[in-house]
Amino acid sequence: MSSEKNAEIGDQIYFKSGIIGIVEKIYDNSVMVMVTENQTDLEFKGNKTIVGHRNYEVI
Repeated sequence: MSSEKNAEIGDQIYFKSGIIGIVEKIYDNSVMVMVTENQTDLEFKGNKTIVGHRNYEVI
C-alpha cells in the first residue's frame, strides 16, 4: 500500500486492511492518527496510533 502523496493534518487515511482514521500530527516518516473506523481485531490505546508514510492511502 503506497500513497502518491503524504497525508496532511485533517486528511482521512486507510491502512492495515480495514482501519480508517484522521491525521492529527505529521512526523518526518509517519503520521499520528485518530482511529475512526476499525474493521479488524486490533485495538489502539486511546484510539490513536502512528502509521508510516509508506503504509497508508489518503482517501
